[in-house]
Amino acid sequence: MNIIEHVINQLAKLPGLGKKSASRIVYYLLKSPDSKTESLANSLLTLKKSLKACGNCGNFSETDPCHICQNQARDRSTICVVENAKDIYTIEATHLHQGLYHVLGGVISPLSGVGPNNIRINELIARIKNTMIKEIIIATNPTVEGDTTALYLAKVLKGAGVTVTRLALGLPVGGDLEYADKLTLSQALKGRIKIE
Repeated sequence: MNIIEHVINQLAKLPGLGKKSASRIVYYLLKSPDSKTESLANSLLTLKKSLKACGNCGNFSETDPCHICQNQARDRSTICVVENAKDIYTIEATHLHQGLYHVLGGVISPLSGVGPNNIRINELIARIKNTMIKEIIIATNPTVEGDTTALYLAKVLKGAGVTVTRLALGLPVGGDLEYADKLTLSQALKGRIKIE
């Protein structure tokens, strides 16, 4: 295998890229000036070396705590619980949630061997106990695993003295927050409902 095939195979492993897309990227980079390719390579290395998980919420950041947790203008009585850090970016794009976040780092999936102790549920419970949180917005994806996680969280938080809500309908079942358009996500945030 030559170097071109090797790089194509490595890029094709990335989500959303197949062999054709990976091949286009490799040949684009080969035709680009060295400075452009080096800049991309350096940016990728810096990304991995510079970012760490926020000790409060789990978001990726250059600082700990992250810029959202540090921002005193945020509503500190509300936490939006998401599956992954990339979901924060998606919700932030709506400009509707002014509270804090909590990244679970996945969802409960017994078939994959992921239980409640494998994601950041205990950290969420600790945050609720140590702060004046009034509402937990569960923003897991509308999948079987996302719904299972939401129901589990609602059950665990039942006696914690917080209101537990879930994003309203409007998001496609089986879809990911990452691919939702701003209007659909805005409607889901505005129409969230309490989980009983």
